[in-house]
Amino acid sequence: MSNRDKIIVGISIGDLNGIGSEIVLKTFQDARMLEFCTPVIFASVKLLSFFKKAYGVDINLHGIDRLEDILPKKINVFNVWKEPVDINFGKEEEIIGVYAIKSLTAAVLALKDSRVDVLVTAPINKSNVQSESFNFPGHTDFLAKELEGDSLMLMISETLRVGLLTDHVAVKDVVSNITRELIDKKINTIHHTLVQDFGIEKPKIAVLGINPHNGDNGVIGDEDDKILRPALDNIRNNGKMILGPYAADSFFGSGNYKNFDVVIASYHDQGLIPFKTLAFGSGVNFTAGLNKVRTSPDHGTAYDIAGKNIANFDSFQAAVFSAIRIFETRKEHLEFSSNPLKINRKKPFVKKN
Repeated sequence: MSNRDKIIVGISIGDLNGIGSEIVLKTFQDARMLEFCTPVIFASVKLLSFFKKAYGVDINLHGIDRLEDILPKKINVFNVWKEPVDINFGKEEEIIGVYAIKSLTAAVLALKDSRVDVLVTAPINKSNVQSESFNFPGHTDFLAKELEGDSLMLMISETLRVGLLTDHVAVKDVVSNITRELIDKKINTIHHTLVQDFGIEKPKIAVLGINPHNGDNGVIGDEDDKILRPALDNIRNNGKMILGPYAADSFFGSGNYKNFDVVIASYHDQGLIPFKTLAFGSGVNFTAGLNKVRTSPDHGTAYDIAGKNIANFDSFQAAVFSAIRIFETRKEHLEFSSNPLKINRKKPFVKKN
């Protein structure tokens, strides 16, 4: 690879009829971004030139056909395809889903081969990407198959982190999916992630109950008493700082979330509704637990504003910066774990008065 002094950020372009192209291009319109990383967008330089003109974005694109030709200080566009694509902003189209997956699979292959260091994904439409070769609820499940480790959706912002026991699972199936084994695996994954990827030596973790009011002693369900509490007791006995279960309805409104390094919700909306209420537009979706780093913005394709040149790119930019920080923190952690004396020489002990 031609540039290893800066982190190489692979970017999948997402749904071409949505706002993905707009938020990607506008993120790198600020030339200072190239001081932090070298971007590689997996799409088509001709198509991105069309988007550039449509949005009035003043940037130079460096089209490449080989990953060996990635250049620093450039916005690299790896040509996954070269044929023209008809764009109909705001419309859900099957053919657009095909191109979204072409971009994603090429970017993931480059990530697996360490041709790029991290992956940042623009939003896809979970419906139009479905096919015989791609039958996943979303990015997280696909990445879990392609990469190593136990994947977990972790929403992060400057002031809040929310992890999920179950993510893209129908509400009617949530309880049947939550087992003691699942709870143990997910919490251990989150604990390891906080240590390895966020540099938190002793994470303080809050867990929300499964049922309203934690079941009210079995009146509104017994899963909290029979499944969740015993699982948390077992994890606590292994030395981890786990508190809860907490009743979900008052946990965020009371500000209690500020006392923890992460909050673990039982299901998608229990965690993501408060997260997006508190951090929407600046939040990031991080796929924790895998051997590679992947982030994405906290929103979807936004068909209703696609092509109108009004999309806010703050969350995508935050996803890029988060991927860089997580990669660097993980690298330092792994170096320290393999050779603590070497790291200590870099950071000598200084006695405080």
